[in-house]
Amino acid sequence: MKSFKELIDLANAEIDSITTEDLAKEINENNVVVIDVQSKDAVEEAGMIPGAIHAERGMLEFYADQSEGNPFKKSELDPNKKIVVYCGVGGQGALSAKTLKDMGFKNVSNLKGGVKAWKNSGQKTTKVSSVKPGDTVTGKI
Repeated sequence: MKSFKELIDLANAEIDSITTEDLAKEINENNVVVIDVQSKDAVEEAGMIPGAIHAERGMLEFYADQSEGNPFKKSELDPNKKIVVYCGVGGQGALSAKTLKDMGFKNVSNLKGGVKAWKNSGQKTTKVSSVKPGDTVTGKI
């Protein structure tokens, strides 16, 4: 049986990571989609990176499946764009990035250190008082 740490280490070995500095440079590009996979409670506490889409980890596969007729599909999760996933500190983001890669997304990265590293690097988040899965936090940084 594998521990969660082992699963995260395995995921990190198979995915790409992006630093807060690199994401800050790329975030406003049209081909970049940022996905927050934190729980609703965590998002309400930490805020979200401006422009991110909330896709809680437990529903990520449903939102990412771009099959016609999928009632959960989020068209913003375009497999032809660069997808950057983040969570609180990186573990759920790594697992989520691996899941998207396994689903066939080609250009997926995990934000190294998650929203905590984002905020510690001086970047801003947008406070969200009532987030629903799939919500997009508007605004550019």
